[in-house]
Amino acid sequence: MSTTDDNNDSGISNTCANCGKEGSDVTNSCNKCKSVMYCNAACKKKHRHKHKKECEEHRRLAAERAAEIHSEELFKQPQQSEDCPICFLRMPYVVTGRRYQSCCGKVVCSGCVYAPVYDDQGNVVTKFTCPFCRTPPARSNGELIERVKKLVDTGNANAIYNFGNYHFKGEHGYPQDITMALELWHRAAELGHSRAYYNIGITYNTGDGVELDEKKAMYYLELAAMRGEVDARYNLGALEETGNIENALKHYMIAVRDGDNESLKRIQVLCKTSHATKDDYAKALNAYQSYLDEIWSDQRNEAAEYNDQYKYY
Repeated sequence: MSTTDDNNDSGISNTCANCGKEGSDVTNSCNKCKSVMYCNAACKKKHRHKHKKECEEHRRLAAERAAEIHSEELFKQPQQSEDCPICFLRMPYVVTGRRYQSCCGKVVCSGCVYAPVYDDQGNVVTKFTCPFCRTPPARSNGELIERVKKLVDTGNANAIYNFGNYHFKGEHGYPQDITMALELWHRAAELGHSRAYYNIGITYNTGDGVELDEKKAMYYLELAAMRGEVDARYNLGALEETGNIENALKHYMIAVRDGDNESLKRIQVLCKTSHATKDDYAKALNAYQSYLDEIWSDQRNEAAEYNDQYKYY
């Protein structure tokens, strides 16, 4: 009778597949499938020919299961984007609908940036200050950089991400340094900044300053998409259109629920070319409308009407 060692969490029998020896000292597993054990290298070598077909089948099934798990994770609707820390409404997806504040490291919606700030007496503060921490804007590029550096040192993901952008573009007095940008984006991504993974993926996809690498590009775009980055989801959909329309539609549907109008347009095109149904398009329209209902506010509308730089959808 075969036995299983108490320390073997994998559930694989501690019995040599070649000679039948049992015990905790049977620890030499198949290098490829890890599904059978041997008491030594000699037994492993002797049993290799008999185990070949089983090994291949085990690896095939394991690969299929891994692909299924990855697909489940990839096409799971990600968590909703964070709310504005001031009005507590869902943060708009479009870039002009939100602003990064270098003073406190917060991202605030365009409506709250545009809205008047009041002092503790209820009077409107005419001098512009941060709507979150009430700090006046930086008076110089040097002061701006010092603020960002301080936030970077505290581990603020938004600051680290933006610092990476400065190095990537060669802004605010920094020479263009793609290596440093990637390093900073990796740090920001590990702290939960999904856009950082997107930037890494696009960099490898275009080969901008790095060796073009489609596998790395896809890997980081998928990481970004699974963490809620809408642009990454749209890009994955566009890439899939040439090979897997079903997956492309899945990506677009998820992106639409998070506010991407371009994905809605792509679903409409797929519907016109019979690659999606009218029901698919109707669901996409309803999902997009639900998103608009969540982000809508009089304050954001007023800001958008004042200037396109405050548009939030």
